[in-house]
Amino acid sequence: MPTGDLEIFARVVTAGNMSAAGREMGLSPAVVSKRISHLEERLGARLFQRTTRQLTLTEGGQGFYDRVVNILAGIEEAEAYITRRNTNPRGTLKVSAPTAFGRMHIAPFMAKFLEQYPDMHLNLDLSDDLVDIVGGGFDAAIRIAELEDSSLVARKLAPSHRVICAAPSYLSSVRTPTSLSDLAKHNCLTAAAQEVWRLDGPDGPVSIRVNGNIRTNSTEVVRESVIAGLGIALRSTWDVGSELKSGKLKIILPEYHESPRVAVYAVYPCRQFIPAKLRVFIDYLSNLYGPDPYWDKGLSLPRAR
Repeated sequence: MPTGDLEIFARVVTAGNMSAAGREMGLSPAVVSKRISHLEERLGARLFQRTTRQLTLTEGGQGFYDRVVNILAGIEEAEAYITRRNTNPRGTLKVSAPTAFGRMHIAPFMAKFLEQYPDMHLNLDLSDDLVDIVGGGFDAAIRIAELEDSSLVARKLAPSHRVICAAPSYLSSVRTPTSLSDLAKHNCLTAAAQEVWRLDGPDGPVSIRVNGNIRTNSTEVVRESVIAGLGIALRSTWDVGSELKSGKLKIILPEYHESPRVAVYAVYPCRQFIPAKLRVFIDYLSNLYGPDPYWDKGLSLPRAR
């Protein structure tokens, strides 16, 4: 199957219609339509549902597209390796990232990144779900976790520090906890699946189940609630670092903190050659954050044991 037809197909999907794809590739809409029709005939399947106003992928077309983009990326890798063009990144990069982290620590820096690499386009998908990188057609995902062994490649971008904290307005009306057992007497704010806090302390790893009067699937709701003085929360410094520095929040039980094995990672499929567009993106974030990320500067944090 000619790779040119695959490129046209992928361009139609990203452009949203055949006319736009044709303009981008220097082809007439008629030629693009004919090539797509020939591709569908060879495959024996319809790739698009066509109306006078809209062009949408069929279920089979979506699955075909998810695989085609990987094929085209592999061809791009091979060409870059042979011709040493990997100093000129280009193409669309599809990245998944946690919602709050992406909003706070990726989106504000993308203008500068894309200014450096004008031939690149970024498709940034923000979600707190654990996405299927390969099945979802992602080039990479940003994950904040203690990663388990898998077939994926992971590169550490920054450490992750999570601390127990509360607003002074909350602490002024209650007795400040002096031990983990004291948390049972307090309103502890959690998001879904975070009712158990897993921490490292003076005696090693420890887990504690907490309770509170707010249940939510949004970590950002927990963030705003703890700042508002509604209770105690376990929050990442990348999320509330500015509030800790300004005094809007105060660290309590500082001897207990997140495991040092948890970090901010870029995770991507195992490939022999990393596409240039992915390599420069990961390098950019790694240099931006580093072992002492900007959100931790000025904070007194426990050292990893």
